Amino acid sequence: MERTFVAIKPDGVERGLIGDIISRFEKRGLKLVGMKFMQVPTELAERHYGEHKGKPFFDGLVKFITSGPIVAMCWEGKGAIALCRNVIGATKPADSAMGTIRGDLALDISRNIVHGSDGPESAAREVGLFFKDEELVSTWNRTIDKWICE
Repeated sequence: MERTFVAIKPDGVERGLIGDIISRFEKRGLKLVGMKFMQVPTELAERHYGEHKGKPFFDGLVKFITSGPIVAMCWEGKGAIALCRNVIGATKPADSAMGTIRGDLALDISRNIVHGSDGPESAAREVGLFFKDEELVSTWNRTIDKWICE
């Protein structure tokens, strides 16, 4: 099973969309194995967005993600990274299909509600940044899993 990182950003928290967003991943059959409601420290934000350091929008990313609490999550499932990206939608809400989180709930690229890892390397890195191994529930076997995947 694959794991990925998803964060509900401060705009999604402020707008009261936490439950709706979580339910979209659960309805797709993904399993939540870690979750934190947290204020992101500047140092963590800078490490999280490290690949963008030096770009003109870097400071804005850091300022925004630290502007209010987020919900950090680790989701698990068959093809979890691609599946979460599909549920989230395109980075630009205007390019996101209806039925996706961004297509249904966001208007602006700088307020696009949710972040999701874009590949196996970033998923491993981001899960590791936000969660210690002991904070992830690895032994949980849902009885419904046999109805979700072969």
